[in-house]
Amino acid sequence: MRLHVSLSTLAFALLLGAPAFAQEPVQGAANPDSLFHDKNKKLDAMKQVAYHIEKDLLQCNHWDEAGKWLTEAYHQHNPQVQSGLEPVMKFFGSRPKTATCDTLTTPVVAVLADGDLVTVMTARTLKDSKGETYTTTWFDTWRIKDGKADEHWDPATKR
Repeated sequence: MRLHVSLSTLAFALLLGAPAFAQEPVQGAANPDSLFHDKNKKLDAMKQVAYHIEKDLLQCNHWDEAGKWLTEAYHQHNPQVQSGLEPVMKFFGSRPKTATCDTLTTPVVAVLADGDLVTVMTARTLKDSKGETYTTTWFDTWRIKDGKADEHWDPATKR
């Protein structure tokens, strides 16, 4: 049996108030810290590197400590930032540093680790062209080498 919907039927449904696009809001986990642990010791250690990048660097802006979590080479695939520890520290380092940084408040959706990669998915709230807010998912993926992030990917674009 084939379902046939005419354009007039579709237009009528839209006029009745059916949304053209429905979205489930993207929400972070209730306990994001728990997502950065794994029963496998290697994956747990890798997730902890990502945890400290998320909390200490990206959230709290302690970029003076970036060498604890990033390699000197730190290969960057974000088109706004050059590769290398020093260029990354310079790019992000001007942001105001948070005095205390005890808990992760970033709305983390999931943390996945496999091989030498860790991906952290976070909820983001943005505005559309009409100024209305909506949620979407951002991701950061790091290649972990010798206990530090050596390579990074995200969906950033040129400004």
